Amino acid sequence: MSQLIQVMQTVFDNPPVAFNPVNQTLKGWAMFCLRDRGFMVQPAQNADFYISTKGEKTAFRVSQTEPSDTATGWIVVDAAGKSAKVIAPEA
Repeated sequence: MSQLIQVMQTVFDNPPVAFNPVNQTLKGWAMFCLRDRGFMVQPAQNADFYISTKGEKTAFRVSQTEPSDTATGWIVVDAAGKSAKVIAPEA
């Protein structure tokens, strides 16, 4: 799991496009960035999306505030949209 989080963090350290709230949602931007780098991103019912790796699905939510739920992973984007932090789900 930690390797997945590290690779995801590198995607958001240098995203393919900058977040622009006028043209895209936060969730849409995160999904685009991950898909652009080859991640298998699927819609989810109880989260924003799943990342599929080797038969396992990991749920993630995207927000601009610190997470309150640790059952899913989080991508927390700062208010200016300049940086993002990936937080692993707690098992």
